[in-house]
Amino acid sequence: MVTILDYGAGNLTSVRLAFERLGETPRIISEAAQYAGGRIVFPGVGSAGSGMAGLRARGFDALLRGAVRDGVPVLGVCLGMQLLLAASEEDGGTEGLGLIPGQCKAFDRAKAPEDKIPHMGWNTVRHAEGHPLFAGIAQEEAFYFVHSYFAAPERPEDTLGQTAYCGERFAAALGHGALAGVQFHPERSGAAGARLLANFLTWEGKPCC
Repeated sequence: MVTILDYGAGNLTSVRLAFERLGETPRIISEAAQYAGGRIVFPGVGSAGSGMAGLRARGFDALLRGAVRDGVPVLGVCLGMQLLLAASEEDGGTEGLGLIPGQCKAFDRAKAPEDKIPHMGWNTVRHAEGHPLFAGIAQEEAFYFVHSYFAAPERPEDTLGQTAYCGERFAAALGHGALAGVQFHPERSGAAGARLLANFLTWEGKPCC
């Protein structure tokens, strides 16, 4: 079973439809008490401050921490991935879930003035070999991105994939144990994105096979 968290910051319909195309019937919940087990997805668009406020108001911060502690597979998407980190520079500084050490940083426009912010469009990802989420996905496959801040994890081993934009090479995917997150939108990334979501459906929450 897949549970999608509705905390007021997600593009839920496109994510739900992406799983339905894979033969799954995801359940969308709007408060932690509705969780009935199974792997968890929390997509997100918008700002870190409002995203964290939405998670806390619905009890999802505690739910996510408990799920990660118990080894439940969890996937954060876009803002959802950024909120896995300890903090973000957005909104004057926002405390994140702290599930992965590190922070989200703003792109420095001065490094590449020709690059537009937000980073919006297709970009290639070089992923960590052997991780089940990227099984069957070629290196340098293109995924669809929309974001103005990028993840900077403290531990190199927490980076599952990288891409480059605006003078930065940064984490496009994060993971630790049964927890994973992707900066790109797999539900909008064609066959490669569909494959990643399909891999998530069978992932046992381990970093390797």
